[in-house]
Amino acid sequence: MTKVHPNASSGGGEATALTVWRKSLLFHGDGFTVFDAKGNLVFRVDNYASGRKGEIVLMEADGKPLLTIRRKKLSLGDHWLIYQGEEMANPRFAVKKHVNLISSRSVVHVTPCSSRAKSCLAYEVEGSYSRRCCAVYDDGRRQLAQIKRKEPVGGVAFGADVFRLIVEPGFDATLAMAIVILLDQMFGSRG
Repeated sequence: MTKVHPNASSGGGEATALTVWRKSLLFHGDGFTVFDAKGNLVFRVDNYASGRKGEIVLMEADGKPLLTIRRKKLSLGDHWLIYQGEEMANPRFAVKKHVNLISSRSVVHVTPCSSRAKSCLAYEVEGSYSRRCCAVYDDGRRQLAQIKRKEPVGGVAFGADVFRLIVEPGFDATLAMAIVILLDQMFGSRG
């Protein structure tokens, strides 16, 4: 079997290259398995479709909850909240699908929820998740993370279920992965 994890090194001041596999390793069903450049399991989401409806838990390799993503109740459109660990109060970020009334490349807006945070946009996602070609930008238009197709290895091409997540230094890889999960919920064929 061909390795799905990256074979490029990452570290120091370089971007972190992760390989995302849209598959749960532990349960038959939907989920994510994320590897680092050395092939180590970094994150996982197991069987998000069968748990509590509208709730997804992003975990470390050993199963420790990092972030819980919950669909916002009584909201119009796709609106989700990201919580630390398994908290039920005080969300860290709100993520909303951008309704494109005027020509715009933006597909998702991510805003901080803390009272100290600015009321403006924190991050914006542009591009096409279904084509695995999109990026996360901050309010200064700096690219912080990128989703792109995985390059073929040894003549074996990967489908849409295996792709790369490139996270720039200083941006939280956990938040980047939470954004990937939400893009899958909003724009994926299973979502």
